[in-house]
Formats: sequence, C-alpha cells, structure tokens
Amino acid sequence: MRAIIQRVTKARVTVGEEEVSSIGRGICVLLGISVDDTQRDAEYMVRKILNLRLFEDENGRAWAKSVVERDLEVLCVSQFTLQCILKGNKPDFHSAMPAELAQPFYNSILESMRGAYKPELIKDGKFGAYMQVHIQNDGPVTIELTSPACPTDPKQLSKLEKQQLRKEKTRSKGPSESGREKGSLRPRADPSASSGAEGDVSSDREP
Repeated sequence: MRAIIQRVTKARVTVGEEEVSSIGRGICVLLGISVDDTQRDAEYMVRKILNLRLFEDENGRAWAKSVVERDLEVLCVSQFTLQCILKGNKPDFHSAMPAELAQPFYNSILESMRGAYKPELIKDGKFGAYMQVHIQNDGPVTIELTSPACPTDPKQLSKLEKQQLRKEKTRSKGPSESGREKGSLRPRADPSASSGAEGDVSSDREP
C-alpha cells in the first residue's frame, strides 16, 4: 500500500460542480491499494498516518505533534494510480487492487481511522468518481509512505522461517553453551572498542 501525505492549510474534493468534502488545517492522504495488500498493511498505514509528527507544538517546535495530538482534520482520497508501473512511457495499473475489492477494503481503512480518532474529523472523497482534489500544501510538506512488503515467494518464506528457528534455538540454549559458541565463532572483542550499544534507540521507535 502506498500513500502520499500532504500537510495542508485547506483541501477539498469536488465532482463536477459539487463539493464532496473539505477540511481546514490538517493532512490530505492519497491512498493507493495494491492487489497484494492485507489487513496488516491497512493497520500499519492507519497507525502511521495518524501518528506522523508533521506539526509544530505549542512552543513552535517543528515536527513535534501529529494530526491527532493537534486535533486536526484528515481528508482521504482513494488513488489507484499510486500503484502505477511504467511500461515504456505508458502507465500500467495491473498491480492495483480491482475496484470491486478495493472499495470495501478502502472503506474498512476509513472505519479504522474513525475508530482510532474522532470520526467527524475523518473526511473522504468519492470512490471511483472523476474527482478534482484542491490542495493548499502547507510548507510545502509532502511525505511518501509505503507499507512493509511481505515476501510471497515460497523459497523466501522458507528462508525466513529457518532464520527464525535458528534464533529461537539460540535463545533456548544456556548462557554457558551459547557463550562458548560465540567465543569459537569470533575473536575476543577489544575492551577499548565501542560496541555501539550506546547509540541504540530502538526502544524509542514510534508507532
């Protein structure tokens, strides 16, 4: 799944002369669903979209607050062309999820957003319509987001399963046994050298 997220001062969607929806300050999300996307991709994208820190805090510090923390609006627009693959100069959209499957899937993403935030602040375009999207980009700030790809090749899956099994076996070994194996596989570390552990910030990862 791919998304283009733009910080906006205002945005609206029209179909012909009719205004479908509009928002004030917040984010406009163009969302492209691929034929391989699953519920896991949807959950990842919802979490990231709502938690991206694109706004300043009350002290003016940039990149400090999310749309949720600032109580701002979200405008989502289904955008299958984000799944474009070029064949020469011609765009091909076979990797996009077919409309009959994409529409309920897209609607479920909207419902997840509304369930995780204030439903009245989540706005939508008109699925499948020829829309005009009017965006006043703030900054400009534009973020491209892609959900993590899951391997579908059986050989790759088997390889990952074997790697995971080796990790589990290593964890199950006693400290003395695993310590002897480590010592035999690599030279003794220089006590004056840095392990780099001081720079590990994995515990500070955002959602």
